[in-house]
Amino acid sequence: MADFAALPGLPAGPDGPVFAEPWQAQAFALAVRLSAEGAFTWPEWAATLADVLKQAEARDEPDDGSHYYEHWLVALERLVTAKGLVAPAELHARKHAWEAAYHATPHGQPVELGPT
Repeated sequence: MADFAALPGLPAGPDGPVFAEPWQAQAFALAVRLSAEGAFTWPEWAATLADVLKQAEARDEPDDGSHYYEHWLVALERLVTAKGLVAPAELHARKHAWEAAYHATPHGQPVELGPT
């Protein structure tokens, strides 16, 4: 079970985590699910996220919470590649495919990314 209290800086309200964008909730859910399925432990997750946040602080990035889920995504990418769940080249290619699909999608339409 995920211990959300162990996560540094988690944007949360009285009912739990809060998200400004749908992708943030998806990234959050993916990390929780992968941990629940044994891809990595929750302490590994918390330590990786803490490391990413410390690195951002060392770069003097603002600590106003607006980039929290970007750091979350960096931590998730680190863990899935370190654990061999996805090859770095595959992750890189998928990110570029997403960017191309995003730019090709008319405003207001859902972005569709085909299978790899």
